[in-house]
Amino acid sequence: MENIIRTNSRKSLTGIVVSTKNEKTIIVAVDIYVKHALYNKRFKQTKRFAAHDEQGIAKMGDIVKITSTRPMSKTKSFRLEKIRENAKEGK
Repeated sequence: MENIIRTNSRKSLTGIVVSTKNEKTIIVAVDIYVKHALYNKRFKQTKRFAAHDEQGIAKMGDIVKITSTRPMSKTKSFRLEKIRENAKEGK
């Protein structure tokens, strides 16, 4: 038998928290740059992901890192890994 080496295939994304209205759930907006196939122009797409925040530590405007996990509900399949940068006070 061969030993199979598994690599971490979890997807990690970085984005801004745009909603904390639900309990233990945050909505994270992630900007993705896509290049047009024919014209080679880059344009920005924003996708929103629901992520699980067990302690409720993330706040609006925080820059966070989320990681894929097993599905926790119909829309939640990411969890909060860490807060990269806290929100600015003046905003």
